Amino acid sequence: MNALTHHLPALLVVVPLLTAPLAVLLKPRGTAWAAATAASAMAFAVALSITAGVLDGQTFTYEMGSWSAPYGIALGIDAFGAVVILLVTGASTLVLLAARKSIDAEIEAERQPLFYAAWLLSLAGLSGIAASADAFNIFVFMEISSLAGYILVAGGPDRRALPAVFKYLIMGTIGATFYLIGVGLVYMMTGTLNLADMEARLADVTDLDPILVAAGFITVGLALKAAVFPLHVWLPNAYCYAPHAVTAFLAACSTKVALYVLLRFDFFVFQANLADHAVQFSFFMLPLALLAILVASGVALFEGHLKRLLAFSSVAQVGYILLGASLVTVAGLSAGILHMFNHALAKSGLFLAVAAIAVTGRSLEVSKLGGLTRAMPWTFAALVICGLSLIGIPGTAGFVSKWYLITAVLENGVFGVIAVLVIIAGSLMAVIYIWKIFEAASFGEPAAGNEGKRTVPTMLITVLWIVTIMNVYFGIRPETPAELAAIAANTLLAHVL
Repeated sequence: MNALTHHLPALLVVVPLLTAPLAVLLKPRGTAWAAATAASAMAFAVALSITAGVLDGQTFTYEMGSWSAPYGIALGIDAFGAVVILLVTGASTLVLLAARKSIDAEIEAERQPLFYAAWLLSLAGLSGIAASADAFNIFVFMEISSLAGYILVAGGPDRRALPAVFKYLIMGTIGATFYLIGVGLVYMMTGTLNLADMEARLADVTDLDPILVAAGFITVGLALKAAVFPLHVWLPNAYCYAPHAVTAFLAACSTKVALYVLLRFDFFVFQANLADHAVQFSFFMLPLALLAILVASGVALFEGHLKRLLAFSSVAQVGYILLGASLVTVAGLSAGILHMFNHALAKSGLFLAVAAIAVTGRSLEVSKLGGLTRAMPWTFAALVICGLSLIGIPGTAGFVSKWYLITAVLENGVFGVIAVLVIIAGSLMAVIYIWKIFEAASFGEPAAGNEGKRTVPTMLITVLWIVTIMNVYFGIRPETPAELAAIAANTLLAHVL
């Protein structure tokens, strides 16, 4: 490993973090966007390099200031972390490339430097969470990304974003507080904040009651951040009223990062030291996952606003991911982690299509999408293909992870059959709400005053189709993300008692 490669985990965070204050100073129109996009693209290149190294068997660790853990701040990225940083940096880069015109339409020119600075802070925070090997620094990065996220959601012209972001702030603060209480309890019993050191020292702790309480606080806190049903109430309005570019970015990676911390902490620290904790984890998470799939998909059936419909769909997709993880098997974890990747592809494509519709001036009410097929054929075709991936139609990325998930749950006897029926029911409901969009756009009459006054920017339609093609490509050639998911699953399960 050469000197530059050694610094990659730090560069992943440092580049966007240092570019953020620079973006504030760039007042000429477009320069803040250029700086943010360049920093995001550099972070994405770093993430690709780290992922290639992980696939080659390399381990990436970095000690800030050359202070060894547990006394210093350590960064560490394994296969699971590589999946997450790919999602975060990839989503940020593609959305920034695609949505400049959309951002110009929604954010006043004088406020754009601050908007892009907040975007970079969110990127740095989410990347830092995935790279950190220290429980407290995960909290620090969590707060950086959350505070920046609140600004991004509230940054658009829709004043309905203000109550939405207030609810998001309250729920996020409660989640972060619960997480911090849990970390404090573990620190009280172990005297360390480094995750690897926690795992080692917990083996010598005789009174495990505080650790069990900590597990409860951390799980609930991170479940709030991840919008795990029924703690998802902040998500639909936050996604619906945020600027369209922000929704596309956050929908691709925000909840996945919280799930990453939840699984990493639970498997590395608690399941490695608490007898029967794997059973407790499954007992609590499995019902919530199944309910998320059924209830959130059911609500999406009746939503009339395109962004709220897709937001409730995201809650259901978190259920699929959590269902795989709660099996606590290699097959189940592989399916859940793979679905993180594939859902990010599908949902970012769908929300980019929404941004393309909105930038023309059209309404996002499903009932007013009539004539969209003829007026915007390329956008509509991309929306349909990404929707098919969300459903899990063969030939798309979504099918691969759902097939992996069905295979994993069928290893569990009668319960497996019930879980498969829930997966099929959720997918059928997805067929219905995606068909509702297709039907309105194809067979509905154009609504008066909803003809669209502007054309879709070339870069937006280009990036939309890049994401759409990726949904098909990884449906046909899923080997790389599937390999990453399998390595990550084996890494997690290596810590289970």
